[in-house]
Amino acid sequence: MKRTHTCGELNLTDLNKKVLLQGWVAKIRKMGAINFVDLRDVYGITQLVIDEKLSKKYDFLKNEYVIEVEGKVIERKSKNKDLKTGEIEVEVSTIKLINKSDLTPFEIKDNIETQEDTRLTYRYLDLRRSIMQKNIILRSKINHIIRNFFIDNNFIEIETPVFGKSTPEGARDFLVPSRLNPKKFYALPQSPQLYKQLFMISGFDRYFQIVKCFRDEDLRIDRQPEFMQLDMEMSFAEDKDIMEIIEAVIKKILFEVKGLDIKEPFLKMSFAEAFDKFGNDKPDLRFGYEIKTVDSIFKNTEIPLFSNLDNKTIRSICVNGLLNKKQLEELTESANQNGVNILAFTKFDKNEWSGSIASKLSQKEKKELVDFFNISNESTILFIVDDYHKATKAMGAVRSSLGKIQQLCNPNDFKILWVVDFPLFEFSEEENRFVAAHHPFTMPSDDCLNTFDKEMKKAKAKAYDIVMNGFEIGGGSQRITDLKIQERMFEALKLSKEVIDKNFGWFINAYKYGAPYHSGCALGLDRINMILSNSENIREVIAFPKNSSGIDPMTYAPDLVTESQLNELNIKIKE
Repeated sequence: MKRTHTCGELNLTDLNKKVLLQGWVAKIRKMGAINFVDLRDVYGITQLVIDEKLSKKYDFLKNEYVIEVEGKVIERKSKNKDLKTGEIEVEVSTIKLINKSDLTPFEIKDNIETQEDTRLTYRYLDLRRSIMQKNIILRSKINHIIRNFFIDNNFIEIETPVFGKSTPEGARDFLVPSRLNPKKFYALPQSPQLYKQLFMISGFDRYFQIVKCFRDEDLRIDRQPEFMQLDMEMSFAEDKDIMEIIEAVIKKILFEVKGLDIKEPFLKMSFAEAFDKFGNDKPDLRFGYEIKTVDSIFKNTEIPLFSNLDNKTIRSICVNGLLNKKQLEELTESANQNGVNILAFTKFDKNEWSGSIASKLSQKEKKELVDFFNISNESTILFIVDDYHKATKAMGAVRSSLGKIQQLCNPNDFKILWVVDFPLFEFSEEENRFVAAHHPFTMPSDDCLNTFDKEMKKAKAKAYDIVMNGFEIGGGSQRITDLKIQERMFEALKLSKEVIDKNFGWFINAYKYGAPYHSGCALGLDRINMILSNSENIREVIAFPKNSSGIDPMTYAPDLVTESQLNELNIKIKE
């Protein structure tokens, strides 16, 4: 290459060297007759000094011009310890213009307040910002760590098809019409689930892949229509074997990226315990505020909301400090969004009680609340009354909001746990039947193997999720390899023989030829990158993401296509 150095490597050991640098003009500062220019590339920034003799010659320079500079490295008088190159500068002898730039729609710097859609429209400019480049470089580093780890542990990297078959019992598919096979469609993979199980039947023993997956779901801060995952599967492996491997790779990532040397095993918590204490199956353990049931305290209460519970229950959290009106309104909105209209509260401050239910609290109830929550300082107690599931889920949302409001979620603290003993099924009101909570090839747990298809509400799965700081970053299960168990599973899900043969016949047939028992897991790499880069949403760690409406403002995808393209595919648009 023509350049001798990057913009991020020169230091005092390079004094008096003749150098050639190439990059973008990041900033121009005029100090009398002398101009100072910050030259930027992906490696860093080097300050250039254009003396009085050359300042007029190069006064055409503007921000984001791409230039080539020759000069001599000199010691900087006012040093900048925040820059790797902050002790030197380059005394310019010549500048060559490589390319001009129009005025950019936003300034290329960190901590800008530009609207996200503007940034996405000009994503190639947004990616020039240091914070965005660090995010993308972090992705590359994590992928490198993962790939080396699995290769070192005798896993074989194998690619799976992108054009596959649509199958039921999953999220909504993205469909691709086939021109060569009119009226038929491929489905983009939600995961390589069935293919990786076939690898085990094929005898490959240990498989992994860093793979693009697709799900047509409503978007949120940790979800995109296309996403990357680490996919892996092991023959002759049970849940503990998978957890051991996944723990090892997560610990390696945290050590290499954050310098954290975690020795102890990750915590394990049952789904039932996680939901009961934290209101969801992905609890953020960086702060407390466990949800409690306080029905017994209000057995003979005069508070109308807490009377005549019938099939309802009172779920409560005791919060450190006195929440103000704005905070309580925000928490009430979190409850409302989860189907609960009333978030009752009382405040305790030096033996004084206030709040929406304070006037109706008896002395006995006050004392029992203080004892139950072990209150010794200013506190706010929150209450939700509803059926157990709805009340707990809503209070879980309130708890999550509390973590943000009170700034309890330290981004440099990483709390990781396994959530296990998941329900095997969940009831679909829409379909009026039980559906697979994970997927229909998940092995029932040993203690319900004889009854899972009869007592579906109680059935547990050999499934496991790994959670980091309140986000599910991965999950997997042991697979069904016994055809009789698989047949019982399909019957429990009320899948007809016709549906089974059409959608899964090709897969089930493989099990007739000798299959090892096997288990696997997938890690959501975008979510891991989001957490480790302290980003606010998943779009900040993806080079070219879609916005919250599933649109790419830069390319306008998805977009209309021509009538002739539709005709080739035998597709007619419904008006």
